[in-house]
Amino acid sequence: MRVGGLQKNSMIDFPGKISCVLFLAGCNFNCPYCHNPELAKGCMDCLNFPSESNFYDFLEKRRGFLDGVVISGGEPTLQKDLISLCEKIKTMGYPVKVDTNGSRPRVIKGLIEKGLVDYIAMDIKTDPLHYLSFIKRDCSPGDIVSSIRIIMESGLGYEFKTTCIKPLVSEEVVRNICHIIQGADLYALQQFRNTEVLHPEFFKGSDCSYDDRELIRFRAIAEPWVRECIVR
Repeated sequence: MRVGGLQKNSMIDFPGKISCVLFLAGCNFNCPYCHNPELAKGCMDCLNFPSESNFYDFLEKRRGFLDGVVISGGEPTLQKDLISLCEKIKTMGYPVKVDTNGSRPRVIKGLIEKGLVDYIAMDIKTDPLHYLSFIKRDCSPGDIVSSIRIIMESGLGYEFKTTCIKPLVSEEVVRNICHIIQGADLYALQQFRNTEVLHPEFFKGSDCSYDDRELIRFRAIAEPWVRECIVR
């Protein structure tokens, strides 16, 4: 297990719970706007972060204070020990939330079938048919759609989220995504902030951000299709 970092307290990452966030290093996507570039690259300085055993010690000491554990990344479903990690956390009595890019539907399905996850947040980067151009050349759009279906049919708490950035997201893209997630419990449209990103060269000479007014317009497009749409 390649641990990339630990946020000890969070009030916003696990809905309704005080949680910690365990960041796992490594990602199979190449999103230019990724705000965790070191984690995406595999985190060469990960030796400076807690080991897996130290993380369990931390959870033991936080009993009665923390309500849940968020496993984020990077992309957690790439980790071969993810199942055992979730099993251990659940054995300690903590609900588990997993953040995923949806690229590995079989892993997501396995976590659900084994009862090892309580909440899933999946990033939908753009229209699945556009992933090949913007996210990863050998990405399977079918895997993205399969993950969406598995999550929506799981009976668990879940959300889908899209970072609104040009040219990956447009009114047409929002409509296409909403056709796929029709009836979803929660869809979050997120503001892009050009701080430290994976590929800063992608943004040179152009304004890739949408303002609040434009995000509100996207929300108006999405609201008829989902149970709740929010702007973050």
